[in-house]
Amino acid sequence: MSDIEIAQANERTEMLPITKVAETIGLTPDDLELYGKAKAKLSYPTLKRLAEKKPGKLVLVTSINPTPAGEGKSTVTIGLGDALNLRHQNAVIALREPSLGPVMGMKGGATGGGYSQVVPMEDINLHFTGDMHALTTAVDTLAALIDNHLQQGNALNIDPRRITWNRVLDINDRSLRHTVIGVGGATSGVPRENSFDITVASELMAVLCLSKNMHELKARISNIVIGFTYDRKPVTVADLEVTGAIAMLLKDALKPNLVQTLAHTPTLIHGGPFANIAHGCNSVLATQTALALGNIALTEAGFGADLGAEKFMDIKTPVLGKTPDAVVIVATVRALKYNGGQPLKELTTENLDALKNGFKNLKKHIENMQRYGRPVLVAINQFVSDTQAELDALIKACADLGVQAFASDVWGQGGKGALPLADALVAALDQPGEFKPLYDVNKPVKDKILTIVQKIYGGADVVYDHKAELALKTIAQNGWDHLPICMAKTQYSLSDDPKALGAPTGFTMHVRDIQPKLGAGFLVVLTGSVLTMPGLPKRPAAMNMDVSDDGVISGLF
Repeated sequence: MSDIEIAQANERTEMLPITKVAETIGLTPDDLELYGKAKAKLSYPTLKRLAEKKPGKLVLVTSINPTPAGEGKSTVTIGLGDALNLRHQNAVIALREPSLGPVMGMKGGATGGGYSQVVPMEDINLHFTGDMHALTTAVDTLAALIDNHLQQGNALNIDPRRITWNRVLDINDRSLRHTVIGVGGATSGVPRENSFDITVASELMAVLCLSKNMHELKARISNIVIGFTYDRKPVTVADLEVTGAIAMLLKDALKPNLVQTLAHTPTLIHGGPFANIAHGCNSVLATQTALALGNIALTEAGFGADLGAEKFMDIKTPVLGKTPDAVVIVATVRALKYNGGQPLKELTTENLDALKNGFKNLKKHIENMQRYGRPVLVAINQFVSDTQAELDALIKACADLGVQAFASDVWGQGGKGALPLADALVAALDQPGEFKPLYDVNKPVKDKILTIVQKIYGGADVVYDHKAELALKTIAQNGWDHLPICMAKTQYSLSDDPKALGAPTGFTMHVRDIQPKLGAGFLVVLTGSVLTMPGLPKRPAAMNMDVSDDGVISGLF
């Protein structure tokens, strides 16, 4: 059965009313704002009450660099949460919301797979509770207000050539990467160049995900720099006097969404920034709430540990006020063999040499996570093509590094397939350790970037394009150099070259621009050829999708 067929069979026969799921973690119907029978948001009074509770243990799930063979980070997170609850550990999961870009493109959704899924799978992968649409509307409303300010006399003296606020769309549309707007005469606006990003790469997405309440949301929105004046002074949303209007559009989107796994584990799904072009973590509010509702909160960070997990550690945890008590790195035999040089079409064939060579990628991620001073486990997301010899070799290679690894068939068995991993995780959560941030945020910007490149990626040096050097001067002049770094780079490699698989070393990272995101509270460093508006593949996943006359969806993975 396909993922959607498994999910739909469960939704018809096994899925509980969300009020029943809420009861298992101490919530009443008065704590919820229902979106049908299977979805709900948590109310503001409930969130305020839960923020005062003592947090449980926090588990961060990350992975090796993604490959076309797939890794299954969300699937493992869900299966592991179900396994912990089979062991009566009161686990609550916190995940990101899917973007329609990869749903309609090629990556897929973000609801797990097989018997480790969150449901209702179709709703979550499509419009869900409308958060993505609210974010898109808010971003584009701000863009319209900026252009209207130009049209109505430009009292703030904004230079149209230096407006940095882009419009967004939550779908991959390469045709909108670079546009010209305001054409058509004096009544149609001020002509200027503009760009579109995908919604999940917008600063407003980061603002939503890093705000604990409405007060913080408004403060962050106020600080957003939308461009510069003719004399190169920054202009903020506060200067435009529209903070309240933008926050109002996000009133409901700020509230985390409650759903359930196939095994009825409570799951908060909220916020969806990509980790290759944004900070890649679900909302602080959802993670904070999961910590208050469960003894163990599991959350995942996007793409490989070099991206999402590093940003979780160095950007999210200072805001959350809680560091992970353990880290689980997801790997697959197939993906490691691909990293080791085995062709994609031959990955179902046993190849211990390719596995050994590709293990270098996992080894680097293990070392990176150990650098933060937290216990690390490896989850081998098991495929039917994996041979026992390959699994044994991978487990031994991890053991040689002093790390426990467990083959976990969560796709086929759900939580039962991750029970040994769950038991080891519970033991690891009690291990002592002191969290060690990667860098001092007060260091110079170039020093922080070089630290990430050398310590996390394995590179040797960084070179800066002229545009990046100019950005550094602007950052220094405005006192923004104390902010943490959000690297935007390819997810497929530790380097900025997507074809450099395994664990490349000694390379030079190329920085083409640095964008200050004052609302989010970090600097986005654009490297290599990474794009903030992806494109669709030659055969998009959308071509396989359909809906029947009675509304049943098919082809959604």
